[in-house]
Amino acid sequence: MGRFYADEQFPYRIVEALRELGHDVLTVQATDNRGLSDEDVLAFAIQENRTILTFNRRHFIRLHNQQLNHAGIVVCKDDPDREGIALRINAAIAAAETLNGMLIRVHRPG
Repeated sequence: MGRFYADEQFPYRIVEALRELGHDVLTVQATDNRGLSDEDVLAFAIQENRTILTFNRRHFIRLHNQQLNHAGIVVCKDDPDREGIALRINAAIAAAETLNGMLIRVHRPG
């Protein structure tokens, strides 16, 4: 199961659905890290050995290209089907032995 860190804009319903699937998901709100820069969010996730969950694709793809030493970054396209996003995240990481240094893109269906 994944150890995730959901950034500030990541929908809580997806966090809940991932938790129901057995994942350990920490949120920016729970750590009182609201307002941090993306760089600082990534630094916190690295320190805690957690994979970032975000819809902020452009910035976190750029950060991934600059900093490959991280515990993983999952960038998602928004979709009103929050449970569907959680299931696609779950499926995307299921085969990975480790998420360290990986960038995983989760797309909308169709």
